[in-house]
Amino acid sequence: MKKSRPPGIRPYDHPAGGWDALKAVAKTLARQQIVAQGSRTLLKANQPEGFDCPGCAWPDPKHTSSFEFCENGAKAITWESTAKRTDASFFSNHTVSELWEWTDHELEDAGRLTLPLRYNPVVDQYEPIDWDEAFGLIASGLNKLGPPDQAEFYTSGRTSNEAAFLYQLFVRAYGTNNFPDCSNMCHEATSVGLPKSIGVGKGTITLEDFDHADAIFSFGHNPGTNHPRMMTTLHQAARRGVPIIVFNPLKERALERFAAPQDPLEMVTMSSTPIASAYHQVRVGGDLAALKGLMKAVFELDAASLAAGGDGVLDRPFIDEHTSGFDDLRVDLEATGWEKLVAASGLTKQAIVSAAGVYANAERVIVCYGMGITQHARGTSNVQQIANLLMLRGNIGRQGAGIAPIRGHSNVQGDPTVGITEVPNKALLDGMERAFGFRPPSKKGHNAIEAVEAAIDGRAKALICLGGNLAVAMSDQQATFAGMRNLDLSVHIATKLNRSHLLTARTTLVLPCLGRTDLDLQASGPQSVTVEDSMSMVHASRGFLNPPGESVRSEPAIIAGIAKATLGDRHGIDWDEMIANYDLIRDKIEEVFPQFSEFNTRVRIPGGFRLDVAASFRRWNTPDGKANFLTCPELFEDSLSADEDVLMLTTIRSHGQYNTTIYGLDDRYRGVFGRRDVVFMNTEDLADRGLKDGDRIDVLGLIGGPDDKHLVSGFTAVTYDIPRGSIAGYYPEMNVVMSLHHYDRQSGTPSYKGVPVRVTAAAS
Repeated sequence: MKKSRPPGIRPYDHPAGGWDALKAVAKTLARQQIVAQGSRTLLKANQPEGFDCPGCAWPDPKHTSSFEFCENGAKAITWESTAKRTDASFFSNHTVSELWEWTDHELEDAGRLTLPLRYNPVVDQYEPIDWDEAFGLIASGLNKLGPPDQAEFYTSGRTSNEAAFLYQLFVRAYGTNNFPDCSNMCHEATSVGLPKSIGVGKGTITLEDFDHADAIFSFGHNPGTNHPRMMTTLHQAARRGVPIIVFNPLKERALERFAAPQDPLEMVTMSSTPIASAYHQVRVGGDLAALKGLMKAVFELDAASLAAGGDGVLDRPFIDEHTSGFDDLRVDLEATGWEKLVAASGLTKQAIVSAAGVYANAERVIVCYGMGITQHARGTSNVQQIANLLMLRGNIGRQGAGIAPIRGHSNVQGDPTVGITEVPNKALLDGMERAFGFRPPSKKGHNAIEAVEAAIDGRAKALICLGGNLAVAMSDQQATFAGMRNLDLSVHIATKLNRSHLLTARTTLVLPCLGRTDLDLQASGPQSVTVEDSMSMVHASRGFLNPPGESVRSEPAIIAGIAKATLGDRHGIDWDEMIANYDLIRDKIEEVFPQFSEFNTRVRIPGGFRLDVAASFRRWNTPDGKANFLTCPELFEDSLSADEDVLMLTTIRSHGQYNTTIYGLDDRYRGVFGRRDVVFMNTEDLADRGLKDGDRIDVLGLIGGPDDKHLVSGFTAVTYDIPRGSIAGYYPEMNVVMSLHHYDRQSGTPSYKGVPVRVTAAAS
């Protein structure tokens, strides 16, 4: 008799991509009521004269194909260019209290915002407001604060370089460095950890390096869902016979086998290509131990080679000329026994040694990683151990080799490059003074967690969000939501309604902005904006669709309107001039940041240009001018993770989702359909707790004080191929089990991927 599964859980045996991906695109076009327009729009995505897809930061190839979009990119584009509208009649028909009961999917699926809105608490509704009146209210709210540090200024990674630069100019002219940013919640461990290792907080490779790699290692990411265009690159590498070694708690379908929609043979024959040549299911939180195990095995292979009269496997000339700290790393690894490494990683010694053998036998190795590495209490150390591994064999600053942090939002890397940072360095301050004649404050501002903490305890009075869904994205939603409601002023610049907009302050405004696909027409004509991808390529993006309403303005124009109303003519900044012609914004970016030299000329070259990444050329912008081996004696992600009764939770995104945006309730690659209230568990872990597949469970987070209630109740346990001691659940629903105080102390990155929890049968 066939075993029944919980409702909505059924096997999905097809490869990633293929015909099912094309069917999903067609379904999305129909749902958003833009079948004809949407098809034309998709063909302009990631093209030299088109717009940059807001879906991810994967770079564009130099020679584009007829279509450069993927399934989730198509969802992002059609989600933005939808024919649906949330106009004045929508808000007159729905109270905020009613909208709060809607799902996150339903809120954004309602359509594009078309009018500036102000919340009216008397009738519990958003009502239209004139732009000038909105700017006046914001200016009044900001200018009546005490110190400027009472205001927080959040930025989403979908923001263009031009908007981000104007935003940081306004905020620094206002007088603060409070820049909570979505990068604080994803790759901040990269931005903090890599400069100490190699002198730059970015990856060192280009897309073309994949053509020359002899091996590719993948840690903690799911490209088939979060950056599917990467699968074209991995598909090509796998077909060339390049070993692709994967470390991840869950087997992600795209990294197992993939059918490329652009491959006629695979589409006609319904065939697919195996991607991972080895798949190592590291336990949640075990990456640090796995990385140290790989390095320990490399040292042992080196010793064996030397003992046999060989040359060893370490790149000693590179180590001697370019690095420091090598002896400290060797001592640390020698002091760490295999028994501890195996226990902490959840992998066998044989598996680790096998992977190390692939690494040692390859001349050119790329290591890719995602938020499965960074979103941990020791995320910064994770990143630095990856750099250590690569440096052992000189795999940085060599063609076909290097480190590749795979970013999410399309410009999450670009925003900090043009000044969105709470820790301004001297070069930034000097550049601002050179370009605008005033020196901004140098005091460190707030990151995302610090901004929320300030709102909770009343130190922050105002919050302006340039895109995003901050409250839902942040950990500890119970505390975060209360903090948002504690503000005097909240302002959201957005394309669509989301739950953060419903957390109303004493004065709350929602301002509609253009999306990537929309035509941005200013006084000098149609405008382009620019973005920086994961590999430091800067290129132009120009929308072409008619905006969703006459009152919708561009992000730069909205920022300039707020700045003019708030600052007046302070510092003599001509906001109107820059909005009339975005070339003038780029001129100022170039003046502040010399690496953008000849910005307007170079960005008009098809494909754009690459920013200087010194480590790519073995120039190390560190205090001692060397790349640094950095040690981390700890192995366990959290002291509680050694407790057998404690499970380690990782949050994941479904295939029908991008960050907090829920496109639909299906996660077909994992066999979940029409629901998100599930927790993936190992069969033996369930049995140990007297539970079974389909039982309703409670999940309690174990970090926090005695009064904290980090509890998710009544979710359904689903048996899944996941290591013992590990469980997985969907983000952001599982954020509630996380304490706001559980984060990487070096970077401030919340530990979304390593939360100690206890699972019990549901109390009710």
